[in-house]
Amino acid sequence: MVATAGPVAEEYRPTCPPVGASSPLTEKDTDTAMNQQDHIHEPEPDHRPDRYRAWSRRRWWTIGLVGVAGLTLTAIGVAATPAVDVLPPDDRAEKAHQPSRDDRGKEGDQGKRDYKNQGKKGKRGKEPPGTPVPCDADALIAAITLANAHGGATLNLASKCTYLLTADIDGAGLPAITTPITLNGHTHTTIERAAAADEFRILTVNVGGDLTLNKLRLTGGQTTGDGGAILVNPGGALTTNHSTITRNIADGDGGGIANNGTTRIKDSTISQNTATGSDGGGIFNSGLLTIDTSHIRSNNAVAGGGVASSAGTVQIEDSTISANEAGSGGGLALTNTSGTVVDTHVTHNVAEQNGGIRVLGGQLTLRSVVLAQNSATLSRVGGLAVESSTPAVVEDSIITGNTAAKDGGGIYNAGNLVVRRTEISGNQAEQGGGIDNTALGTAALYSTKITNNVALIDGGGIFNDGGTVNLNTATGTVVINNRPDNCVNVPGCAG
Repeated sequence: MVATAGPVAEEYRPTCPPVGASSPLTEKDTDTAMNQQDHIHEPEPDHRPDRYRAWSRRRWWTIGLVGVAGLTLTAIGVAATPAVDVLPPDDRAEKAHQPSRDDRGKEGDQGKRDYKNQGKKGKRGKEPPGTPVPCDADALIAAITLANAHGGATLNLASKCTYLLTADIDGAGLPAITTPITLNGHTHTTIERAAAADEFRILTVNVGGDLTLNKLRLTGGQTTGDGGAILVNPGGALTTNHSTITRNIADGDGGGIANNGTTRIKDSTISQNTATGSDGGGIFNSGLLTIDTSHIRSNNAVAGGGVASSAGTVQIEDSTISANEAGSGGGLALTNTSGTVVDTHVTHNVAEQNGGIRVLGGQLTLRSVVLAQNSATLSRVGGLAVESSTPAVVEDSIITGNTAAKDGGGIYNAGNLVVRRTEISGNQAEQGGGIDNTALGTAALYSTKITNNVALIDGGGIFNDGGTVNLNTATGTVVINNRPDNCVNVPGCAG
């Protein structure tokens, strides 16, 4: 027999039923055991994104309703932080003491059932955090007001819901955005101005505001100023993801969106908006505008039916600009703007003059662009108009099927134009079916084909009216099969 020095302290071990057996512990016993276990050994805090999921929907809902009703900083238990946090501080501390996901999965059938139920909410880590907003316009107004007061928030709007706005709040149907705020829509989530309401836009983003729209539809906005749906003021920012801005009207600039700050349109559609008295039927820009994998279609304006810009920068990639109408610049009208258009189709736009794209001042680069089936119904330029000494580069593109009532079916050039590896074919005009180059214009063509264009008078391929045209035939440039002739006043080109 071996003598012992004294009684040995018994190590606490939680009782775990075998797999397939029901647990003999009550809920109270389980909580007590967990608290004792935590007291003996405090695990390292869990920094994985998964841990946010365990916060119950009931708690989220309660917080959302209290926030809407109370409109106070203490209503949802948030300290003075830059934005509404996903978990209040006390809950984060509580979650740090709970078992990991893997541990929960080992604690019998109940743990397995919990794990499976959590999986039904979607892929772990993918569900966006946020505060739910009931399908009520007043609730949305209250939630945005509270978010501004807290320094920002993510608000999850209701599915299959139309938030119908009836009141004018300083020119908009919703409070001005002054902090980082994300509005998450869902299936068929719409924010709409009521038809019988006074005229106002949907949203204004002021300095310090950073608004993100996800899966939302904004419609019915109408204003005597700029931005029928959204006005982004200097110092403000807007991002749209998988959203639609449609059927909005502005008497000023930007039937859909007027951007004077920073705006990014991603995977979105801007359609059937109107700037009745000014520029940018779909979008007006004087700041930084980025359009990526989006559709700008069937908008209307005095200038720039799809997009108009008076300053700043416009970058468009992997998008379509189609079926827009204007007095000038049916698709794009860029003035004093740095413009880049890449991998984009600009098609079936209509204007009295400058049917497709017009650029004046600044600079323009088109790369891998299809500029097709645009038309100027009363005057010059079906496809691309390069005005007044503006530098423009066209590379690896197709300019085809554009028509003009007067000069320049494919291109009208009064600037400094460089064309590389591009096909200009099947365009038609009164003069200069492919290219009309004015006395102010300088055009250099490299590895470019100008074929099957038609002029009703002269210059089926190229009409040079006293400017400079360099064909650079050694690089492979050809001008053939144009009617009634290939060139007028172009050295090295057979008529």
